[in-house]
Amino acid sequence: MLLHYTGIIKTTRNEKRKGDIGYMATGESFRSLSFGFRVSHSYISIIIKQTLTVLKSKLVPIFMPNPNTIDFKTKAAEFSCKWNFPNCILAIDGKHIRIRSPSNSGSLFHNYKDFFSIVLLAMVDANYKFIVVDIGSYGKEGDSGIFLKSIMGKQVLDGSFCFPEDSVLPGSDIVVPHVIVGDEAFRLHNHIMKPYTRKASKNDITKKIFNYRLSRARRVTENAFGLLSQIFRVFYQPVNIETSTCDNLTWVACCLHNMLREGYLEKNHRTFYDYDKDQSTPVDNMLSLSRGGGFSNIEGFEVRELFKTYFNREGSIPWQF
Repeated sequence: MLLHYTGIIKTTRNEKRKGDIGYMATGESFRSLSFGFRVSHSYISIIIKQTLTVLKSKLVPIFMPNPNTIDFKTKAAEFSCKWNFPNCILAIDGKHIRIRSPSNSGSLFHNYKDFFSIVLLAMVDANYKFIVVDIGSYGKEGDSGIFLKSIMGKQVLDGSFCFPEDSVLPGSDIVVPHVIVGDEAFRLHNHIMKPYTRKASKNDITKKIFNYRLSRARRVTENAFGLLSQIFRVFYQPVNIETSTCDNLTWVACCLHNMLREGYLEKNHRTFYDYDKDQSTPVDNMLSLSRGGGFSNIEGFEVRELFKTYFNREGSIPWQF
């Protein structure tokens, strides 16, 4: 069955399936696809809706399994090796996916950037793979509110998320918990690290270094979103389908992205797709969520101070200065 779905990305004799992947890969309108595949645009809309529903049900258990089955110690080792941030298991960020204004939705999907969107909130590992996602929140909602109401957010904050045990930072005697890194939009927590504010780090080189090291690890989310848009160019313009179908479209795109990333990692680092340098980067889609984090806790401040001390002493790297 997996080979069958892999064939959808390449080629297939079934014109209906071609129309479905043609929409995801190019973002062409249904009427444009109808001329290419000689299928009516109304029937293409039905095909896409049904196919995405089936793909989601089959691909999510394979490429986005339950986090309880994931070895996060391995994820932490990858972050430490590739991005020089030990005891980090995932990076988190949210993006607005631009859509057409749904009928009778009022201002629910209207965001602070003055367009309509749904939100993709994702946790990404060191290899740009989506590990946990929350899809479909209203565009008007802020990132803190979405994170707090999401399943992933509730699990992180109540301690039920499967973090590994606290461990010593390499080359030191500093013991800290494993963390998720994010930008200033998220709340500071003993398991969530965010940068110091610009005001606090302006005249403090140690805080600037911590911000740089955190930003270096956190950018995997930006890279993952960029790769997702490069391959599935339906995200390059407003998605003109029902919001429920758009949710399924995003789920399937994330799963197929993970499938391609796994192929890249397993086949002697031979990538199944390349970043197109000649293709201009979209400027009005996949935009960051609004700033402004939630409440912080004392433990979060203490853990951040420990990381800051480590990055400026035992854990320093030559280029951070």
